[in-house]
Amino acid sequence: MTSVPQQSRPAPDPAPTTEPDTAPRRAGTRTLAVALPAGAVGASLVLVAAGKTWSRGAAALGATRLPVHATGTDTTALPGALALVGLASLVAVFAVRRAGRYAVAALLALSGLGVVVTALSRRGDHAAINSAAGTAAGIARTTAEHTSTTAWPLVSAAGGALLLLAGLLALRYGPAWPAMSSRYDRPGTRRPVRARAAASAAAAGRPAAVDPDRAEDLWKALDRGEDPTQA
Repeated sequence: MTSVPQQSRPAPDPAPTTEPDTAPRRAGTRTLAVALPAGAVGASLVLVAAGKTWSRGAAALGATRLPVHATGTDTTALPGALALVGLASLVAVFAVRRAGRYAVAALLALSGLGVVVTALSRRGDHAAINSAAGTAAGIARTTAEHTSTTAWPLVSAAGGALLLLAGLLALRYGPAWPAMSSRYDRPGTRRPVRARAAASAAAAGRPAAVDPDRAEDLWKALDRGEDPTQA
């Protein structure tokens, strides 16, 4: 008696090992790890460059030449102010959600762009060094001689470019970034939601959901003999 060979069945396709939202979450983590240091370093570079010498020259006082210089703040105070706005926006992007996050990210990007444009456009401006020469010579209108420009305006522009990069990353990947815990919301903003959830739970005859941010909910769950960590 001959045995009939069994037909081999095709092996089932392996189940996917990753969830559908794993890739966006990984992209959000990577971009967050780039945007945070870029924004912080960029703002720091702009603020440091604002206090450094941007231009040098000499003031003529008879046959004597007095060396004078002008800092970034003397030349223009706008990059330093925009750096502070960008730094505040970088922190605030985690405190807002949805449309507010896009608005703050746009403000961060615009701050960086403003720093770049201002630093490059005012790099060759001699108004500040001429004012310093007039102060040194005691003459209201004096033109500084042998003027030169340092590399600090370029450093400020580089810091603005980092702020701009952080803002663009926040605009593109900001929705995937984590947000500040709801425990920092204003008192009363979450009460209607909790009240509706408690009413629905009471109507269904089940205990209300445990809010891990509220200590009283944790104690009530323990009094009922429940494990709040499993809620």
